[in-house]
Amino acid sequence: MLIVQEVEEMKEWAEVVQQMIEWMELHPDRNRILEDLSDEIGYSPWYCSVVFHDVTGMTMKSYASGRRLARAAEEIRDTEERILDIAVKNGYSSQEALTRLFKEQFGCTPAAYRRRPIPIPLLPKKNVLFPDITQTERIKKMEEARLGVHTEFVPAHKYLGIWEERAENYCDFWKYHDCDTVCGYVTSMEKSADPIVTPHTAGWKVADGKRTYFYGTGVPLDYDGPVPEGFELREIPGSYYLVFSYPAFDYMAENVDVMPAVEKLARNFDPAALGFAWNEESCPDYQRHNPEKLGYQVLRPVKKI
Repeated sequence: MLIVQEVEEMKEWAEVVQQMIEWMELHPDRNRILEDLSDEIGYSPWYCSVVFHDVTGMTMKSYASGRRLARAAEEIRDTEERILDIAVKNGYSSQEALTRLFKEQFGCTPAAYRRRPIPIPLLPKKNVLFPDITQTERIKKMEEARLGVHTEFVPAHKYLGIWEERAENYCDFWKYHDCDTVCGYVTSMEKSADPIVTPHTAGWKVADGKRTYFYGTGVPLDYDGPVPEGFELREIPGSYYLVFSYPAFDYMAENVDVMPAVEKLARNFDPAALGFAWNEESCPDYQRHNPEKLGYQVLRPVKKI
């Protein structure tokens, strides 16, 4: 009974912290974050501060500061809005204050980043609510009939990412790498990314019967920008892919069932039935995971026979 109570308490904390995170995303100009947030959600400043740190591993001040700078960087990259206006909108006292912090954190000025976006370690928005894989009385909502397979051609591109030989899947990968740092670099490349192999398209490299996991973003063939420490830039030839998929779904309710179902279909499929053979010696497998918009897809490269 004590364990059950602890689990329920952790869920409650996660829900409260996610509420705090969503509030901060909507109020980037607030400088009295702790006091204003406390008034908004009805918990004491002390409780908000302690629970936030326990759940995220970060202080609320450092998280809010990092997200404010990340939002400003994304607006600088993606819009033509004046840098002064972006600074004020995100709670900075002046353009000079934003520029000073931007250069200190990222090694370049906001204006330079706008002219030529490069990988920088933005702090991504945190998500602390995840599907409960241990829940035994969960009702399965995914429908097997919605699983599908189709072909897609992925043109030649480069891939900027971390190729982790010690990991076979997403969870293993993050045992060896800091999620915020890696995802921050990847997110910063959204404007310069390949239009098909987009940021956060991860996957597997298959060699000698071994599957190893990678994470990053596709970039155009002519990309010649900097490569962050730990990342590699690899050229990937064009190839047809079989795309195994499940359409948009409720992440919290269905993800536990959807991902294994799609991956099982992909791993057990015989491409000869469609006139193909696997082409994994030349190209990697890709993984697209955007539950509420795209759904979940596993792409395996093939060649015609």
